[in-house]
Amino acid sequence: MAPKYKLTYFDLRARGELTRLIFAAAGVQYEDYRIDRPSWAKLKEKTPMGQMPLLEVDGKVMCQSGAIARYIARETGLGGKSSWEEAQVDMFVCGVDDLITVFCDAFFAPDQATKEERTKALGPYVSKFLGNYEKLSGPDGHLVGASLTYADLAFFVGMHDVLKHRADALEKYPKLAKVVERVRENKGVAAYIAERPESDI
Repeated sequence: MAPKYKLTYFDLRARGELTRLIFAAAGVQYEDYRIDRPSWAKLKEKTPMGQMPLLEVDGKVMCQSGAIARYIARETGLGGKSSWEEAQVDMFVCGVDDLITVFCDAFFAPDQATKEERTKALGPYVSKFLGNYEKLSGPDGHLVGASLTYADLAFFVGMHDVLKHRADALEKYPKLAKVVERVRENKGVAAYIAERPESDI
């Protein structure tokens, strides 16, 4: 019998979107439970570490977005085909997590001056990030190996806001543009994106 999955998170992309895309790409059914901040205040004390997202699997609960995504990737065959591939996939995903942290630091800056300073620093950071990923990426539209992994999905998530504001951001990075194209072509991902709610992050 297939496990029963429930993902609990805010109605945002942010730290929950990678796991949602893994489920979508793999065609795995799950409950996408989105809550508001008042509901979170009531739930917080009952969670393992007082944070979200939360993944419930047949009544067992875990947190930490990276651990959740890795677990679901392994369970759905999107974590890599060997131990070395798994390590490479995790390397790429950790790098994307760094990128998202930089975006979030700018978005949630405590004041306008800090926000402008952090936003200005995004350009050089993103250019270096993309240069490294282009150099390390495989040639056929996958960051690792010859098939879709959650590294490709993580990159797609991390590039969402960049491509939203600059559609030509990957013009100089043909291998990475191909990664994004391959993810968009995935039937499960395309169906999910067509129906997902819009959010700022």
